[in-house]
This record gives sequence, structure tokens and C-alpha cells, in this order.
Amino acid sequence: MKYIVLLCDGMADRPVEALGGVTPLEAAAPPAMNALAPLAEVGMVKTVPEGLPPGSDVANLSVVGYDPARYYTGRSPLEAANMGVELAPADLALRCNLVTLSDDQPFENKRMVDYCAGDISSAEAKELIESLQAALGSEEFAFYPGVSYRHCLVWKNGPDGIGALTPPHDISGRVIGEHLNHSPAGERLLALTKASEALLRDHPVNRRRAEQGKRPATHIWLWGQGRRPQLADFTAKTGLSGSMISAVDLLKGIARCSGMRVVDVPGATGYIDTNFAGKAAAALAELKSGQDYVYIHVEAPDECGHRGEVQNKVKAIAEIDRQILAPLLAELPQIDDFTLLIMPDHPTPLSTMTHNADPVPFLLYRSNAPTAGPARFTEQTAAQTGLFVPQAHTLIDRMIQPEK
Repeated sequence: MKYIVLLCDGMADRPVEALGGVTPLEAAAPPAMNALAPLAEVGMVKTVPEGLPPGSDVANLSVVGYDPARYYTGRSPLEAANMGVELAPADLALRCNLVTLSDDQPFENKRMVDYCAGDISSAEAKELIESLQAALGSEEFAFYPGVSYRHCLVWKNGPDGIGALTPPHDISGRVIGEHLNHSPAGERLLALTKASEALLRDHPVNRRRAEQGKRPATHIWLWGQGRRPQLADFTAKTGLSGSMISAVDLLKGIARCSGMRVVDVPGATGYIDTNFAGKAAAALAELKSGQDYVYIHVEAPDECGHRGEVQNKVKAIAEIDRQILAPLLAELPQIDDFTLLIMPDHPTPLSTMTHNADPVPFLLYRSNAPTAGPARFTEQTAAQTGLFVPQAHTLIDRMIQPEK
């Protein structure tokens, strides 16, 4: 038996007026997903435990099979694991976004214009982060480049009790003042954010971007803090050899911390221009090579949700169905019997452009034991089945041992 998770990040949504009162999943009407629904177990699952933030870190830990209430230590440490950043037990890792803030003064009156600095390229961002390290790095603070706008700051022997640091995608278009952390530690981080402006304002990378009509990376934005995680080994826990396919450091970091194989796919971007077909091909190659379990993470629907891109979110779901799921279904029967789980990690409603902790729909199909499910796979049909899984970290057991 082979096991496949197709994780459509942020796919779940609410009815959208611009789509005639249906969700992006309903509007996409993905043929392959809808063909599986009548043969599958379909229901709703809670991926974010009470009291934890509704981020991809918490939700994906759950779906991979790790109870966040036990294992979650913060987002950035998981990303750091994939970036090759070695954290000592007392070190604090923070996500360091490159963002675009407005020119308003004073600083507290600035607005979050763009949480991803115009989807800055990894090469451009690397130049900026290296310049920040040269100017602001010290024995206490160190900057490490990641992918696109997503980077890492390590605070050597960083303090506990910083308090809440707001994710920048939660405040798109809003004034930042009320979302700043003014604890003693928060003020130290805020000083770095303010200092980054002078360096980034006239940096050659930003001058070139301005000449090309692109948004500059005006500041860093620090959030997602945490210490080095200790995840149980995935194979020891499940008896399965696992592979992770994703464009982003977060998912790759979860894989590295849990002993799964990390598969890099050329052209995987984390957005709607990603190499969808390459992810399907990589998954099939992993299964053919003897791996038991493959987790295919697709970031595109989430990014479209954060940007309020209605049609692109519909398109992202359609492309996942056409370029990933359909090829999988065509070739998997030639490899082995298989169990396939399709779901988002959390909703990213277009109306709010950020995550929430609402339960999400899931579809669980077993090639050797089809069951009776609804006519289509949507948020509404999943809720109408009455099946509810209160803890997403138990889904791995449900996949491997159906009686659970």
C-alpha cells in the first residue's frame, strides 16, 4: 500500500460574491477530485487546536501526524531546519519577512502595503539579507537567507516571553501601529525593523526593482519566533518511509526534523506559477523508488488567498487537479494499491486575506476499498456528511489503520 497526501494550502474558503456566491473550490469544480468524492470518505477535520495560531506550521504539523499541542515550538525554527541553520537550545529563531511598508510618518502610521515585497525573487532577497547581515548582524543577531520573501533571524540566547508578534499577511493594507510589540524584547526587534529601512531604501536591488516598476523591499518584519523543535522520527512513529515535496522551507523543515526525505522540484515557487506537473512527477518517482508515503504540499491557493486574487485562487485549485491529481490517478494503480488524502491545512478566505482556525474538508480514498461519499468535494458537501475528526494529527492513523 502506498500513501499520498495532497495538501492544498489555504484552499478552503467562504462563498465569494464575485464567484456568484460559491467558494473557489466549488467554482473550480475540479474533475478529478469530484470523481473521487462518491468513492471516498469525506468529512471535516480540525487542524488547529484551541489556543494555537491558525498558521501553516501548526496545521501541517497536525496533518503530518504530530500533535501541535505537544510538538509545536514556533514557525521559524522549522524553516531554519531546512535552511541549514543550526540552533542551540537557547537560541530563538524568528521569521524575517521582506515587506513593503508605506512612506507614512511617524513609523507607527505606516501601512502594510505588501507582506511579500512584490513577490521578490530569492536571488534579489539573498543580496538584501546579506547586506542586512553585514550592517546589522552581530554576536547576538544573525540573518540567514531563505526563499523569496521568507528569511530567518536568529537571536543568540534570545529571551522568553516576547509575546505576540503579528504575521504581516494578517494586516495587509492596514496601519501597523496597533500591531507592534512594545515589550522589552519586542522593542529590540522593532529597533532592527526600523534600522533596516535606511539600508534597504537605496540598496541597488531596490533601485533596480523601482526602475522595473516593482515594489521595493522597504523593511524587514519579524514574527513566528520559537526554539529548536524535537519531532519524533516519522518512520519509527508510523512504520512508513516518507518523502516531502514542497516549495517552502516550512514544510521541508518539518520533514527534516522528522527524518523524512526532502525532494526539491525545479521550478517550484510557492505561487501559481509553480511547477505543478513537476510535483506530480516527483511524487511518482518517490513511490516507484520504494518510498511508502509522499506528502505533496502546494502553496499556491494560500498565496492567492492572502493577495485577494479571486480568479487565481480558482485557477490554482484547477491546476492542482489537472496537473497533479489527474496524473497521479493515472499512474498510481500501476504501482500499488494506494490511500490518498486530499485536504487544505486551513482556510484562507478571500474576504479576510488571512488564515482562520475553522475546520476544513478532507477526502480520504482507498483504491482497494472504495466507499460511499458525496457527489462532489466541496466545503458544503464535506460538512453535510456529518463526519468530523476533532484532531487532525489522528488522520495518519486513519490512513494506515482504517478501523481507527
